[in-house]
Amino acid sequence: MNQDIPESIRIKGFTNETLGWTAWLDVVKLETATPEQIAVLEESHPKAKVSDYYLFLVHQAEILRQRSAAFNAIMYAPGGMPRAERELASSVVSRINGCVYCASVHAQRFEQLAKRNDVIKQVFTDPHTAGTTERERVISQFSVALTSSPESVTSQSIQTLKDVGLNDLEILDLIHSISIFAWANRLMLNLGEPVFA
Repeated sequence: MNQDIPESIRIKGFTNETLGWTAWLDVVKLETATPEQIAVLEESHPKAKVSDYYLFLVHQAEILRQRSAAFNAIMYAPGGMPRAERELASSVVSRINGCVYCASVHAQRFEQLAKRNDVIKQVFTDPHTAGTTERERVISQFSVALTSSPESVTSQSIQTLKDVGLNDLEILDLIHSISIFAWANRLMLNLGEPVFA
């Protein structure tokens, strides 16, 4: 963690600390993995070979390949919405969905990119009101709405994003970031559990 970031956070069961995660089902053992499974692990994430999450998902290697390609493109592609704001949205979604592991990972990434964690404390306390600027508040509120009640999102919701300066590409990036965590959180929540240090 950056030296400019204050102490670790623990609020309402959520944290910005590094957590482990353990699968409830059998994972693929590296010594018995197929060449395709190894290849998919290597292209998915730098720590995939030691992560229960990836070692379970690689049972269906092609699905993991497609999931990782989509996830990496959404979260790390250059241009569009700043990466820190994508991480903020992901933290809000993970907080709303109750995914302690994903919230910790993406809180850390926000802090690394933004060099602060004030808004993360707010997200963990009450994501409905989180944000240190009007832009952050609108991003957080939109993330809550699309996660909790997607049918409530209207053209006015999009206009509210535009009113705080988001352009069309940033809005698309935001919606992609929120949406992929509907998937990511549910995988994490239903296949295993976080492990606190």
